[in-house]
Amino acid sequence: MRVRLAKTAGFCMGVRRAMEMALAESNKSDGPLFTYGPLIHNNQVLELLESKGVKAINSLTDIHAGRIIIRAHGIPPDERQAIKNSGLKVLDATCPKVARVQSIVRAYTRKGYAAIIVGDKTHAETIGLTGHATGRVYVIDSIPDIEKLPDLNSCFVVAQTTRDEHGFNEIVKALKKRFPEILVFNTICDATHQRQNEVRLLSGEVDALVVVGGYHSANTQRLAEISSKSGVPTFHVETENDLDLKALAKMNLIGITAGASTPNWMIKNVVSAIEGIRGRRESSFFRLIIHIIKILVMSNILAALGAFSFAYCASILSKNPNIIFPFITLLYIHAMLVFIRFFDKGAGSYNDPERAVFLIKHRAVLIISGLAAISAGLALSFYVGIESLLALAALSLLGITYSIPFVPGIFRIKGRYSKIKDIPGSKSLSESLGWLAVIVFLPVLGSASIEWPSVITTAIIVLLMGFTRSAFLDILQVQGDLIVGIETLPITLGEKNTLRLLKSTLAATAIILLSAPILGLLNLFSLVVLVSVSGLAFCILAYERHWLYPGLTLEALVELNFLLSGLLGIVWLSFLWLS
Repeated sequence: MRVRLAKTAGFCMGVRRAMEMALAESNKSDGPLFTYGPLIHNNQVLELLESKGVKAINSLTDIHAGRIIIRAHGIPPDERQAIKNSGLKVLDATCPKVARVQSIVRAYTRKGYAAIIVGDKTHAETIGLTGHATGRVYVIDSIPDIEKLPDLNSCFVVAQTTRDEHGFNEIVKALKKRFPEILVFNTICDATHQRQNEVRLLSGEVDALVVVGGYHSANTQRLAEISSKSGVPTFHVETENDLDLKALAKMNLIGITAGASTPNWMIKNVVSAIEGIRGRRESSFFRLIIHIIKILVMSNILAALGAFSFAYCASILSKNPNIIFPFITLLYIHAMLVFIRFFDKGAGSYNDPERAVFLIKHRAVLIISGLAAISAGLALSFYVGIESLLALAALSLLGITYSIPFVPGIFRIKGRYSKIKDIPGSKSLSESLGWLAVIVFLPVLGSASIEWPSVITTAIIVLLMGFTRSAFLDILQVQGDLIVGIETLPITLGEKNTLRLLKSTLAATAIILLSAPILGLLNLFSLVVLVSVSGLAFCILAYERHWLYPGLTLEALVELNFLLSGLLGIVWLSFLWLS
């Protein structure tokens, strides 16, 4: 089935911030961890948090120690003060957009204005906003409620951040008729506005729209309402188990969006389930191609082929074209990825549920293929020479022990840093160094003639591009890694800082590739490799602009850039041979 996923689907900034705070705190051993009320309106996420020891409470009775997180919706000032007086360590996850509305309500009611809040009286955010008023405050939900308001000389209106903007504007028009001097603050969150507009656009382009999110989530309900009013068949589901597969099978193109409290892994599960439906006009050949690409990505074969191709590209850059070491690289990378996937502490279940199911289903075959690959790699390196054999054996041992504790249990500090994997940001650096060792330095062992300037320059390029690949893929997996407590580079530095670092890394790579032929360090083929660098830059841009959703498609595109580098190498050598 053809699927069109909304660019804005999933966590909004406020929810993401609250979730990251809760998950980061849950991975610390600093005492009990509570949230004041449900952190977000999503039952599956709340169950996950509870499994990690994060307990939602609505009362401070009998709780005198630990940490407590104020949820994204915010709370009234009196409740905040009560929490502070309880002796608990307070962690404020109030959404900055909500905090802004709170400040408007507080500031203008102090000036004597009456506050009118357009929102749901029972919603946590509206209750919090009401509590910040120091004077008269009224909550209305629709135009008829305006008639119930008393006469007001000076007043202002704000909105619950998740309201429908069209509905809010209609209410404002009615308010202005009764209170011509009313001050209007459109406090609807930009993310909410964008999601709602995207739903309106999608509804005119698809045969049906699936809205993923909690049944009790106000912003998710509003997306479903907007979609239904547009006339397109709308399905509001919490999980893939709620899908009406028979009804969806009659469609050709299905749109999918999600509420602000819906995590990536739930969206991916729904997308995967819908893609598995046979559409009325969908050809068997198209489904076969998509299926093959998915298998290549999930089995690590595409990544290994990319490493093989990139190694061949590096051999041309270092002025020592060969095919044996790229094959050793392919076998080594495939084996390491297979073994590391099975030691990821369950992060795969959240980062990519479809891959996790695939790995479990084909566990035996994949492990056998990993063992066969490393055995074949060692045999091939032995054929090259004893130095290569010993080096590959050492690299294999390091790769396998990446996820295995090297610090005895009695010497561990709160269970942290017992493995190389536990060191913050180690994953990206370890993977890129592994690529560097097997692609560049393994081939020079025992070699009689080495052009060190070319080898060192090639090594820098391989390190930078390998690092970009690994760190960018880590960005796509932040939610799952946070859940299981893996401190990857994006978690340590933050996503924005990591993206800035990767852009700088690619810029430095491009400068080296451009200047190396001028300095006599590399041949002109380095200019051709800029195509792959540009491709990686496009992947980052596609992620930032929401052109592609984090998942198998974007991962496949990243790996294809490395596969392309070797193909460009073949074209380059063919051109030289013909000329």
